[in-house]
Amino acid sequence: MEVNPNSPSNHSSVAPNALGNVQRPGEYLRQIRINQQRDLDDAANELNIPVKTLTALEQDDYKSLPEATFIKGYYRIYAKFLGVDASSIIQRFDEIYTNDTGLLPNHALNNSPIKIMGKLPGSKRDRNRKWLKRILIALMVLVILGVLTTIIQNWSSNNSQNDSEIAADPSSHIEVLNLDNGTAMMGDQLKLDFQRPTSVHIVDSTGKVLATGRQASTLQLSGEPPFQIRLDDATAVSLSLNNESISLSPYTVNGKAEFRLSR
Repeated sequence: MEVNPNSPSNHSSVAPNALGNVQRPGEYLRQIRINQQRDLDDAANELNIPVKTLTALEQDDYKSLPEATFIKGYYRIYAKFLGVDASSIIQRFDEIYTNDTGLLPNHALNNSPIKIMGKLPGSKRDRNRKWLKRILIALMVLVILGVLTTIIQNWSSNNSQNDSEIAADPSSHIEVLNLDNGTAMMGDQLKLDFQRPTSVHIVDSTGKVLATGRQASTLQLSGEPPFQIRLDDATAVSLSLNNESISLSPYTVNGKAEFRLSR
């Protein structure tokens, strides 16, 4: 006749050296825990197992626990936590599980879910692939940002260089008709002052091109009226004819002005 070790009369504060012939595995582990003066709540927190599950395990209440494979997994990690051998505990569990539940235990001791959860086939490889994919995406983003930064820096550098060249040597961007001393004072006098660089094209009535190209400094021109004038940015130019200021607003459309000018 088998004696129920869970009955109050069989409880002892002294832990056995080994699992007794009639002792149940949960009761054995409970006595080990009590002898080591470990609190059930502390054990549950450290093992990340609910207190309710650990209590059912110590009471050998298999009907309140999952299937046999999971129970074996709990026994294995609980035994390891308490520093005792799990093989005899699993063997005793196999002997009494059918009597308690009417079900057959799974004898494959290596099927513990606690171990399987950490060693699913391909899980580590999948995690490595995910991290590799993330690293590749991050590298691609860094490369794209680096290329964009280089393009922006080159564009800014080129614009600054162009502006510097215009300010330093405006004659390289414009062709101006230079009259000799004999004809310098002949014809009407045009004067253009520039607030910022812009393109101009000026031709007098004889067909002479007085100025064409991009200009950033003051222009003083002489020629026969009427003048054919084109300004790409009229708001950047102040124009006078024979020292008389000429308003460009009547001739300006969308910032550009193209008109004929005479006395």
